[in-house]
Amino acid sequence: MIPASRNGVLLIGVVFHLIYLWSIFDIYFRSPLVHGMTPHKVNLKAPAKRLVLFVADGLRADKIYSPYSNVTSGEDEELAPFLLGKLRTEGSWGVSHTRMPTESRPGHVAAIAGFYEDVSAVTKGWKMNPVEFDSVFNESRHTWSFGSPDILPMFAHGASDKSRVDTYMYPPEFEDFSGNGDRLDKWVFKRADRFFESASVAGSELHRAMHSDQIVFFFHLLGIDSNGHTFKPYSEEYLNNIRLIDQGIARLVAQFEEYYASDAQTAYVFTADHGMNNLGAHGDGHPDNTRTPLIVWGAGVAKPAAVPAGATAPGHDGFSSGWGLDQLERKDVNQADIAPLMASLVGLNFPLNSVGTLPLGYLDASDEFKANAALVNALQVLEQYQVKHSQKKATEMFFKPFAPMHEPDNMPDHALARIRSLIDSKRYKDAEAESMKLIARCLEGLRYFQRYDWLLLRSIVSMGYLGWIAYSLLFIFREYVLPATAAQQPYRSERARAIGVVGLVIFALFAAMFCRQKSPAMYYAYAAFPVYFWTETLQQTPLVQQAVASYLNLSIRWQPLAFIVGYVAVLEALVYAFFDRRVYTAAFILLAVFWPLTVSAKFRRKHSPLLAMWAVFCTLTSAFTLLPVERNRHLGLVIAGGLLIAASGLYAWYRSAAFVLPPTGVSAKRVRSAVAFDRLIILVEALLVGAAAILGPVTSKVTKERGHLPRHYQLACWAILVVSTLLPLLHGSRLNTGARDQHFLYRLVTIYVAFAAPFVLLTVSYESIFYFCYSIVLLLWLAIERALYHERAEDRLLAPAEQTRLSRLPSSQAAVDDDRRLPNGGGIAGHGRALELSDLRTGIMFLFFVNVAFFGTGNVASLASFYLDSVYRLITVFDPFLMGVLLLFKIFIPFFLVSAVFGVLSRSLELPPFSLFLFVLSTTDVMTVNFFFLVRDDGSWLDIGMSISHFCISGLFVLFTIVLFVLSHALVGKVLIPASSASKPLQKQR
Repeated sequence: MIPASRNGVLLIGVVFHLIYLWSIFDIYFRSPLVHGMTPHKVNLKAPAKRLVLFVADGLRADKIYSPYSNVTSGEDEELAPFLLGKLRTEGSWGVSHTRMPTESRPGHVAAIAGFYEDVSAVTKGWKMNPVEFDSVFNESRHTWSFGSPDILPMFAHGASDKSRVDTYMYPPEFEDFSGNGDRLDKWVFKRADRFFESASVAGSELHRAMHSDQIVFFFHLLGIDSNGHTFKPYSEEYLNNIRLIDQGIARLVAQFEEYYASDAQTAYVFTADHGMNNLGAHGDGHPDNTRTPLIVWGAGVAKPAAVPAGATAPGHDGFSSGWGLDQLERKDVNQADIAPLMASLVGLNFPLNSVGTLPLGYLDASDEFKANAALVNALQVLEQYQVKHSQKKATEMFFKPFAPMHEPDNMPDHALARIRSLIDSKRYKDAEAESMKLIARCLEGLRYFQRYDWLLLRSIVSMGYLGWIAYSLLFIFREYVLPATAAQQPYRSERARAIGVVGLVIFALFAAMFCRQKSPAMYYAYAAFPVYFWTETLQQTPLVQQAVASYLNLSIRWQPLAFIVGYVAVLEALVYAFFDRRVYTAAFILLAVFWPLTVSAKFRRKHSPLLAMWAVFCTLTSAFTLLPVERNRHLGLVIAGGLLIAASGLYAWYRSAAFVLPPTGVSAKRVRSAVAFDRLIILVEALLVGAAAILGPVTSKVTKERGHLPRHYQLACWAILVVSTLLPLLHGSRLNTGARDQHFLYRLVTIYVAFAAPFVLLTVSYESIFYFCYSIVLLLWLAIERALYHERAEDRLLAPAEQTRLSRLPSSQAAVDDDRRLPNGGGIAGHGRALELSDLRTGIMFLFFVNVAFFGTGNVASLASFYLDSVYRLITVFDPFLMGVLLLFKIFIPFFLVSAVFGVLSRSLELPPFSLFLFVLSTTDVMTVNFFFLVRDDGSWLDIGMSISHFCISGLFVLFTIVLFVLSHALVGKVLIPASSASKPLQKQR
């Protein structure tokens, strides 16, 4: 049955949304890994004995290929002349297209193991693998790796023989973002020098190992990524780091050639794990993050092919038009294609889990070798398909095979026989083409089996979300709309028991099917929720009938329908706003212009200054969602925004005598002391904001000049952050049980100014100005909603008693205690009035302001739309957990204020606690269902990444709404809220 308490509904909602949040990973992004395959390799002499792999972490393709315009000399220059020289004279090149998430671990796994890590692996951390997998390193005779402790251990850990992979790593504390990151690459090159010195000792074990075949050398160069995060990809530090690695690689290649006496048995591969956008961030599917360089040269690699003068070589498009490489064929690959390329160059087994397609254009080998390599690639992918096929066939009740693989000409045995026959008859090109066709069919088959349960699971999840909406709305109607007498009437159908039995039978059938198919445990949960929700809904048909009867009794029936249609339209507009932030600009303009026109003429005359300020600040706030997400660091704007907030805090301190309430029942001296202390809190908070506005930019400037974060600056920044954050928590919140009741405006001002200091401290551009405008709009919204409610109350002669001097009333009369409940537990839950149709506007306004907090200065759907260097004033040594916490704290600060304002507003409107929160929580799943069906697992990686982010944000938004309710309850505490001036006579009756 539907619980009688809000806490029961809250618990069910939390569990439901947490479980269903995982549904897209079970439906769209199930792990591609299967086990039990037989390894395959080319049984011909390999073109190379050894492979050298260079990975420049965070290097965008255009930054190395495109000529750099040197402002000093006025001429164009190449940042990597050695690598571009190899490209022009000895090797093949192109763009390697990565997949989202564009992070270091998935990028390295794709290039070295040949498969794309399933997106659900982000929940298991980046430093170690969530599953065991095969890789080029594991298949090698021996691998020596040099570089970061964040990357190297995962391949050593995943090796079947741990002694097969040696790692040479710098200490984790070397990854300090306060200075130039090129020191990381210098360490790698210096360590390589010492390595060659050790390997030069004839007769040593290392010397013998290095003269074996099928060996791999891996150099992970993290400096470019570090400098990109700290200084941005257009900075001199980033560009100079490219020069550094080009020079370092040139020296290393010379060392390899000298050590092996230029035996022409070494193949070299240069690439990157991911790129970086102009914000200095990565993680999403932006093209700047997914396009990385690939340059291959040495033994077994195809040389550049000449093209007629004036002609453009194949493979070029607008992206490479300005690189000056039009005469050289551009051979683009998917990142996973690099693994089979490396395996074929040195004669290794292809990684068992690889889904890469061998780029034959990179090979300089006989046609026979290429044909056999393509066949091995097909066999290796076919092995995965057959294992997947067998697994599905063994578990599915109504198994339906992948039809294209069962056509007479496409049966795997027939296709393999045809390819081998073509090779035997020396029709190598035809054999390559057939192998590529077989690979494509196998990959389609793997995709088919990964999508096998789509229809069933998507139907179940959709019914779950719709069931939750109906279930929770019924609770709201029963608890917050019906009067107490009506709510106590029987609301369960006479057929409730029979409906419950049918629900149990349906769930039992689902459970039996999932058990037969050996489905994951989460599948049972996915099915349980819609069965429970809809069973409960159907069991309460009398309650539905009451809702219909209430509607039919209305004198104006079109108005509720118009409200509902308008509400759904706004929700759909908010869905579109995830793709285009300008929707918020349009919404602010509409609110600034048209909302004042919808109120009464009397209200406009009485509150004209309030409505004028509303129009001005809505218009100002509308500008921020027109500004680009990618923005340069602008410390002047940081200072300007901080000083605006500090000035507003000082003004509030100056006027605070009007809303600082004296304690009751104490001496006059204690009263003066308490009032002075409360006013001092505002003053201290305002001064801390001013200090943060100056200290933050100064710290950034000093850190850049000195190459490290000075300790005293760091401690000062931490002190401001900690003190400012603790002040509102310890002074007036529910954490301080001894705090006296405060005026609601005093409480909101202290929250606004206190959280402004850490926000400004973590700001790099115009975000602090946004915080100022956004906060003022929220406070004006509160004032207007209160005034509108009081006007309606006057019209109905139902206005609550006014407190002309709050300090004269006992706090027990004026304080809002939202924990009181009616003894019978029915009717209007707790104290307060019933929800009305007009309250829909307040709910949708709250939802709008929460979304603006998400997208006001960035795009939360994109992991890379927020500056990581905003935390560098507090910490520079790489610590992903602490850096992530600080970044999230900054992002969440606007929500602290909107939750506090909404908490006060709900009490001002005399609504039952949690009623509007629950209403918003229930209806926002309309957006979640939209994003659930918009999730993509094909197309561009930008589209895929954004679709995942959109669904997760929408799903988590419901949980976030619950967090906001808890925040408002804790932050606001027990406050005194004045009522309307229209009901002075009623005061005497209290």
